[in-house]
Parts: sequence; structure tokens; C-alpha cells
Amino acid sequence: MSPSPILRDATEADLPAIMTIYNDAVVNTTAIWNDNTVDLDNRRDWFGARLKRGFPVIVAQIENTVLGYASYGDWRAFEGFRHTVEHSVYVDGEARGRGVGRLLMEELIRRAETGGIHVMVGCIEAQNIASLGLHEKLGFRTVGTFREVGRKFGRWLDLTCLELRIGA
Repeated sequence: MSPSPILRDATEADLPAIMTIYNDAVVNTTAIWNDNTVDLDNRRDWFGARLKRGFPVIVAQIENTVLGYASYGDWRAFEGFRHTVEHSVYVDGEARGRGVGRLLMEELIRRAETGGIHVMVGCIEAQNIASLGLHEKLGFRTVGTFREVGRKFGRWLDLTCLELRIGA
């Protein structure tokens, strides 16, 4: 039986692993609709911006290996949307399908509850059945699908948006 991952706040020492997981998703999946990988300076800037805004960056780790990370940030850059966030969860290719994403999502939801967040939004490539199913199991509801709004790997992609109301 393998040990369960521990969840903790990310530190700057985690940024190389976060960068590797992010870049793998860029190169090999439609989870991120970027064509170009990022460098460590990019992840440092991203991390600093999240911390400056008071947003969590969480990692899942077994022993010394980061298996995945999660965060949320502004959904829209206007004050009226300050209680709504869009989240991101990425899991190392070798750790997918082992419940790491669910653990990270549950922790993000807990952080949102204590952080005064009213709604969490997730936007997921419409063919990512595993991620859509996980979100639905966690109480998210689908609010719509935008057709052919992105392009990657030579094909048009649809984007399904989901929401979870956190507070009353």
C-alpha cells in the first residue's frame, strides 16, 4: 500500500516541480491551451502574484515528490467579481487517476470557504471527461459550453464552464 499524499502550502522550493507539471500539461494535454512552455522566472512571477493577492497555492506530495498542485485566482479583473475565483489543478502524468486531483480540489474548496469566496469557476476542455466528472462529484454544476473557442494540436476545442456556489 502506497502512502497517502500530504497537502501543504507550496514554497518557492516547489517551483521547479510545479514548472515541470505545468509544462507537461502544455506539451501533452489540452488542460492548458498554451503552445509554449514556461521557465522558472515565469513560475516565480505567477507564484508571487498569487501570494500577493492572498490566493492559495497548494501541493500534494509523497516523500520528496510533488505529485500535483492547485490554486485559484481572479476570475475577472473587476472589483465586482472579487468573491468569485477560477481554479486550476494539475497533476503529474504518472500520478493521474490516483485521487490526487480530488484531494487538491477538496482542499481548494475548503480554502475558498474560509477565504470569503462565494463562487468557484472551472473551465475545462469539453472532452476531459475525467475532470468534468470529478467536478460534478464535488458539487459543481455545468453552466455552459463554448464551442470551438480554442485551438490546440491542430483541432478546435470546446470549453465547458462549471460553477460551485461556496457561501450563501
